[in-house]
Formats: sequence, C-alpha cells, structure tokens
Amino acid sequence: MTKGNPSIDPPANSDSRFSAYLGQNLWDFGDLILKTRFAQALENGVARYPILRSLRFAARVNLEELFDDLAMNLGWNAQRLSSSQMILDAEGLFISAYGGRKAEYCSCFFNLWADTPERAAQASQLIEQRVGDKRIREPMFSIDWHFLTSKSELQSASIEELADDVLLDAAYPEIAGGVHRFISRYLDATETVLVVQGPPGTGKTRLIRAILGEISRRKGREAQALYTGDKKSLENDEIFVKFITGWDDAFVVEDADHILRPRAEGNEHLHRFLAIADGVVRSQGRKIIFSTNLPNVGDLDDALIRPGRCFARLHVRELTFTEADAVVAALCAGDAAAAAKSREALARLGRKSVALADIYKSCARELG
Repeated sequence: MTKGNPSIDPPANSDSRFSAYLGQNLWDFGDLILKTRFAQALENGVARYPILRSLRFAARVNLEELFDDLAMNLGWNAQRLSSSQMILDAEGLFISAYGGRKAEYCSCFFNLWADTPERAAQASQLIEQRVGDKRIREPMFSIDWHFLTSKSELQSASIEELADDVLLDAAYPEIAGGVHRFISRYLDATETVLVVQGPPGTGKTRLIRAILGEISRRKGREAQALYTGDKKSLENDEIFVKFITGWDDAFVVEDADHILRPRAEGNEHLHRFLAIADGVVRSQGRKIIFSTNLPNVGDLDDALIRPGRCFARLHVRELTFTEADAVVAALCAGDAAAAAKSREALARLGRKSVALADIYKSCARELG
C-alpha cells in the first residue's frame, strides 16, 4: 500500500467541533478507515472501540487459503486489501489481519478493536477455532524487523519463526561447559549485552535463534525480538525508544561492526546502546545481542564490555576436521553411511577448517 497523507478538513459552514485540520501519515487503507472512525466517534462524543487486543500465531496452511476461510466463514464483512492483508468488520468489531509466508507455514497477526472485552475475546476464539489443528503449537519466537523507508521513516514487519534449530555442544568447542548451559547462564545473568564475533557460517545466527527460542520456552509463549541489520535505523533515537517502551524481550543487531567500534574512533551511535544496556534508562532484564562477521573487530569500547553490562564477548570460528567429525557424528547419529558420505564431501572442499554451515548442509543432503 502506497503511503498517503489523508486528512479530515470540515467545510467552512460545518458546525463540527473538529474545526482544526487533522493530518497524519498512514501506511495502509485499514489504518485510514480505523482512524477515520475514531475521529467520527470523538466528534459524536462516543467511544466506538475502547478495547484493543492482539492475536498472533503460525499455521501449517497456505496463507491465501487461511485468509479465504476466515473471510468467508466467520460471518463478518471482509475486505481483502492484498494477498497478505485483510480487514474484518462487524457490529462493535474491527480487525486488521496481516500475514507472512514461510516455506512450510504462514504467520498471522491480528489487531482486534471491539466495543467490549467479551466481543474481543469471542472474536479471537472464533479465529482460533477456524484455524484449528493447523495452528503450530511448537515453541516459536517473533522477529520485529525494523528498517528505514525511502523517505527515511522507521517501519517494521513481523515474522514468526520456529524455535527448532539443532544446537550441538560439539559445534561450539570454544564455549566451556556447553552451549545450552551458556544460554541459560546468559538469560539468568543481570548483564544485558552479548557480543558474538566470527566469520560467516560459523553458527552466530543459529546461536542467537536458540537464545530467542529458550526465552520462548521460559515464558511459555512467543518471545519477541526487535531486530535490525540496517545501519541507518540506528542513527536516531526512535528505535531505541521503541525498545525501552515496548514489549520486546531482546534487541538483536546483526552485522554490527559500525556499532562496536570505540567512541574514540568516531563511533557516534554506541552511546544509545550504552544508555539502554545499563544507563539511566535500563532495559529491565531484556537482552541486547550484537553479531559481527569480522573475527576480530579490535578493541571494543570499554564501556560496552565492562563487567555488569556485558555478559560475554564470544568468538566463534571454523572447526578443525576432528571437531567437524564430532558434529557430523551427532547430526547423522544412527546413519553411518550418511556420516561417511558427509565426511567425504567436506574433505573435497580442500580446506584446513570447515564452516559449521557447510557441515549442516552436507549432513542434510546425505540424510535426505
């Protein structure tokens, strides 16, 4: 939906109590309809939608089929704005529905405005009943991906992710005591910051996903992570204010080389992270995770990695062939033929060390 600048501007002879010009940047048609109704309700001195609830889930079904079913079988007025966005409307109820596609499932997010808590609860229940056993019950986490538009305005998109990554202690030999214990200690710690450094393919993202998955398991519901890899998104305060004032469990910044440099070298953006990590405005137990593809960023700013603020500065690396053999054995447990073929494929790479991504790819191919 192209961004617009709708306005409500009463004619000169109008007796409307809204005599001032109202304008706002809106990103979608549903938002325009909703806020127009808000303005009308205020003008009439009534409360139209005093209740707001949200519903988020993932389902093993095609997104178009799911939205078709909800549009045709709930008894509400439905308007399809795009293949991934829909409005559901009924007496005392207005719902904005958004969806995203993954290879094996779709993820959905619903904002429900209603005239009573009972109507909002009933609407949520009806949606969940239509989804039925297609709904994914395994642990998941939600990525709130932030980026700047062409007009330099901060926007975001939510993506539901399954917390099903296979995480092996053998894949991280540099982590004393094992990777699962490391994650538990980090989540239990009062320190906020974790820095993960290493070349591409060495398991940084897999480790971060495992951390978010463990947060979900501990909460008994989806963890929410504010995520960005966009340098320009971090150059003003908006995304930081959103993290501090919002409900995200973690702030994840990938490819964070420019953020990790010391302030003495001209880094003008680190101070914002220092403020939310353990400054005047605190993250209140939420985690901040940086990753960088560089194996050695150099000296990080002392304020970032000081005790009490930084839990660990973790270096991950490619594995020796002996270490890779241990990972192959774990991934191909019970299938000696697949393990042998995987080892042969890795040996043909002709390298002195092996990236973890290559090991997973080789084993997945041989295991079918």
